[in-house]
Amino acid sequence: MLSEERHQAILNLLENQGAVQVTDLVAQFDVSEMTIRRDLDILERKGLLRRVHGGAVSDRGRSYEPPFMSRSTTQQEEKACIGKLAAELVRSGDSITLDVGTTTLEIARHLAAKQNLTIITPCFQIASLLCQNPDIRLILTGGILRPSELSMVGPIAEQTFRQFFVDKLFLGAAGVDFEAGLTEFNLEDTMVKKAMLQSAKQVILVADSSKFNRVAFTSIASLDVLDVVITDRLLDPAIVEKLEGLDIEVMLA
Repeated sequence: MLSEERHQAILNLLENQGAVQVTDLVAQFDVSEMTIRRDLDILERKGLLRRVHGGAVSDRGRSYEPPFMSRSTTQQEEKACIGKLAAELVRSGDSITLDVGTTTLEIARHLAAKQNLTIITPCFQIASLLCQNPDIRLILTGGILRPSELSMVGPIAEQTFRQFFVDKLFLGAAGVDFEAGLTEFNLEDTMVKKAMLQSAKQVILVADSSKFNRVAFTSIASLDVLDVVITDRLLDPAIVEKLEGLDIEVMLA
């Protein structure tokens, strides 16, 4: 494994666990303790973690948004399974909104062969997957481009969503918490999600288990806006029970 790949893997572990131990990293990556300590020093100088005795903890604030490509390499198997299961809910003739995100991108992969759909999205990656199917009416919102995400934000994107009423919204979120609700890293992205929520008959959250009991920077909505949550089987059964207690259907991929 190249040092850059190892650095990204360490950051992914911190993203999921909040802390890492030198001894655990030595065993996982089969390198020397000196190599791991050097890795942690480099990442600390970049402001990506904070060294503590025996390891490191995440030094990212709640508004830090991991790059799209970085997020696409985490929980890949879980996201693929969630995307496949979510796509099974889409029927011919449906109008749907696909939010920006690595999990909603997996949904799009399984919709490419479907027919007679109308899909609205602010996401260029999703549009590029679906644009070759003449049986899908594809609507891009327009707006201000976020280069890091290849997605559209701003008043134009928000207004587009207010003009349409869709059957299903497949929504992503950076954090899902019973007190804070649904949260996101970026304010502009959050405002677009709020507009999506206003015009959807059914709201379906797609989020892998690592997103739960986490709080990001800005509030999207409380959990009572959700009709369905699609996640993976690693989610704590106690969380599943609490969601179902809120009359939210939980589907485990």
